Amino acid sequence: MPTPVGILESAYIAASKNLSRKKVKSKEIANRVKSICRNTQNRACVRFLMSCLLAKIHDPKVDIRKPYTEIGGDDSFSGRTYDEAYITAFINEHDLPCNPTTAYLTPAFRNRNAVLTTEFELVGRPKELYAKTLRLLDDVHTKKVTPKALLAETVRCLLVFRNERRKRMKKLLNEIKTPEDVIPLSAEEIVTLIEQHIACPYSSRLPVLVVAGAYQAAEKYLGERVLPLHGHISADKQTGAFGDLEITLIDDDGVITSYEMKARRVTKNDIDHAIEKIHGADNPIDNYIFITTNAIEDTVAEYARSIYRETGGIEFVVLDCIGFLRHFLHLFHRLRIQF
Repeated sequence: MPTPVGILESAYIAASKNLSRKKVKSKEIANRVKSICRNTQNRACVRFLMSCLLAKIHDPKVDIRKPYTEIGGDDSFSGRTYDEAYITAFINEHDLPCNPTTAYLTPAFRNRNAVLTTEFELVGRPKELYAKTLRLLDDVHTKKVTPKALLAETVRCLLVFRNERRKRMKKLLNEIKTPEDVIPLSAEEIVTLIEQHIACPYSSRLPVLVVAGAYQAAEKYLGERVLPLHGHISADKQTGAFGDLEITLIDDDGVITSYEMKARRVTKNDIDHAIEKIHGADNPIDNYIFITTNAIEDTVAEYARSIYRETGGIEFVVLDCIGFLRHFLHLFHRLRIQF
């Protein structure tokens, strides 16, 4: 019996041989796979599909529509186990455009105990994408397509999508290279550019990168550096970090400044929670800075200022993201292009 790792690698080899050639005969099924693989709004469905296909190929006795052991019976299986144990490494190895974490933690796929027939309604967006995912499971169950062929087609579509994105990104990077005879962007033009990006959907990571970029650009002048960033969705409790971004002296590993980013208004509760996080730390930090892309309430800013002595000299402050950026770019004006 082939191993899950071997099954995935075989699917990759089959898909890679000719990326322009579909691996399933049915045009309808191929279009469903393409729709799931290329949807940029939802990247969980394709990962869920791959985990179910992998389980079915690995153990043909299971019912592909029963990826939850809670369903019961000899033909149910743990799709999450296949997802976390094998799919994660596979998509990372080949840089496939999928969710970085298991699909089974998304609301639609979490803790189910019913057979996922085509009549079953998974609540999520876009709605039609979940319906197509269930239809593909049914296509395998009714033997309209083999799980092996469907997995190869899924991987093929992901590889095509990945290559298109790489090509597009390379083109964009080439276009933004500044010729030597062109005047570089001004500080205010950079501020405008960042403001426009922050206003876009899915930009909540950007304030972290703004501050990290500022420290990296001015590292040798500040004598401070940014510690490696943790995953965007990782909780501070899991990582042991004080905040989203931690600063230390160049020749040290002890955190001296911590940044916490908010895409909403900072509250007194946020500050109290930060105090709880750093309370009793072996090496207390000097500064805890909130960066927000929203308005700053006077009462919250005053509260942050008022607890300096109560915390034994730890400075708390709430700053506006664009204000921070503007001050940095003018203070280190000659570093703005490097930033």
